[in-house]
Amino acid sequence: MTRALLFASILALLAGCRTYSNLADPIVLVQTPQGTELGVSTTHGVAFLGRTAKAGRAELVVWFGDGPSIEPGLIEPIGGDLYTIDVPLKLPTVALSFRDPSDGEPVEIRGRGPSGPWKVDGRIVKLEGVEGILLEVQAPFDEASDQTGAGIFVLGDDGHSRLLGLLSGRLALIGEGPDRVVLTAVGPTDLWRLVAYRRDLREQEPAVRRPDLL
Repeated sequence: MTRALLFASILALLAGCRTYSNLADPIVLVQTPQGTELGVSTTHGVAFLGRTAKAGRAELVVWFGDGPSIEPGLIEPIGGDLYTIDVPLKLPTVALSFRDPSDGEPVEIRGRGPSGPWKVDGRIVKLEGVEGILLEVQAPFDEASDQTGAGIFVLGDDGHSRLLGLLSGRLALIGEGPDRVVLTAVGPTDLWRLVAYRRDLREQEPAVRRPDLL
């Protein structure tokens, strides 16, 4: 093999590695005996809403470049109706956003359903007398999937996606005009608990790196 061909092969291999890394997905599924719900793997741990279980053992389904991996773990409450689950594995993650979004700011909602990953564009809505993060979407959801716990993403100053919150439900606004339905979310005022959460004082084992998940 010539030096030029070898160099080209190395570049192709590196390019393939970057593509492989980009396929990793921070959206996860938490499987409990009572059902399955969506969550997001962040740089400070996995966050989900505990709609199917608030304690006990569960399985975390994580998507890497070559497909899903199922890892057992233990559900732990962190306050504010948020829960986490620890697994001894390095997961795909996304950073958190703690800034207050502006009215009309675009967001992207991501989740997974029976047909695979989905995403919907939306925008932040500010309403007088209503606190918390509210959203409107530009297209209907896949009704075959439960959207609760889906990740709500905004662009950070660095141009990368950051997690703003988790989709928590719908709110019907009834007034003098036509009824209006907006989406609600658990946002930065609760997600800070994930950062502040302290695990047991025992020394934590390093994350497992397995050959099948490189």
